[in-house]
Amino acid sequence: MIAGKISYLNNNLYYYKDGNGPKAILLFHGFGQDHLAFQPWFEPLRREYIVFSFDLFFHGSSTWTTDRPFEKEDCREIMARFFEQEKIDRFELAGFSIGAKFVLAILELFPDRVAKVTLLAPDGVRNNFWYSLATGSAPMRAIFKSMVIKPDRLNALLKVVKFLRMTDSRLLSFVQSQMDTEEKRNRVYSSWVYFRHLKFNMSGIISLTKTNKITLIVIAGRNDKIIPLQDLESLTKHIEQKQFHIIETSHNNLIDKALEFIHVSG
Repeated sequence: MIAGKISYLNNNLYYYKDGNGPKAILLFHGFGQDHLAFQPWFEPLRREYIVFSFDLFFHGSSTWTTDRPFEKEDCREIMARFFEQEKIDRFELAGFSIGAKFVLAILELFPDRVAKVTLLAPDGVRNNFWYSLATGSAPMRAIFKSMVIKPDRLNALLKVVKFLRMTDSRLLSFVQSQMDTEEKRNRVYSSWVYFRHLKFNMSGIISLTKTNKITLIVIAGRNDKIIPLQDLESLTKHIEQKQFHIIETSHNNLIDKALEFIHVSG
C-alpha cells in the first residue's frame, strides 16, 4: 500500500493506494475510522481496480487546520489536485456513513467523471435533529464546544435523553462510546461543525446520476440504529429496487457485509 497526500491551504488530505487494475475506485470511511476501514475490500478489488482509500479530515493522518467550515469548493480544489496527481480521469466512488458526504460532494462537483457510486448507510441524506441543533447557530456551537471541554455537561444531557427515552438505547451507547475521551469528543465536535455545510438535495443527486448515466447503489443494515432505514427514504424512493440492498447487520459491520454487492466485473 502506497501513501499519498494532497496539501491545500496548510491542510493535508492523506490517502492510500492499492491494486493495479484498469479502473479507479475512491473509498471514504465512516466516523471514528480511517482508511483501513475498507481493508477487507483491498484484496478482492485489486485486480480490477486501483483502490484509493482516504483518511477523512480529523481522522487518521488527515488534518484540517483552517478556521472555517470545509466547503464544497474546497472539495473541488482538493480533488482536482488529486486527479491530476494520480492521473485519474474516470472513477467510481464508495462511502460509508459520514464518508458518504464526501462521495456526494464529489458526485455533485464532477458528475461527468463518475461511473458508479455506492453509498453504505449514508449520512447527509436527511436532516438530523441533533446535528442541526448542535451546529445550526453560533450560540449552540458554543454550547456544544463547552461539552467537549467539560464532559460533565455532556453526561448530564445524555442522562436526560436516556431518562426521557428520546432516542434508541443502542444509538445512545454508540454516542457514549464515541465521546468517552477528550480526543474523541474533539473529533465529534470538529467533524460536525466543520462539515456542516456539506448538505445535499437528494432529488438533485438522483437527477445527476440519471443525466450522466451513473450507476447508484445504496446499501443499508436492517439493524442499523445510527443511520436507520427510514432516514434513507428520501434517497431510495427515487431509485430502482434492484439498486437498494438491505443486509441483516448493524452499522459497524456494514462494510464487511457489503462486499458481496460490489460487483467487481460489472
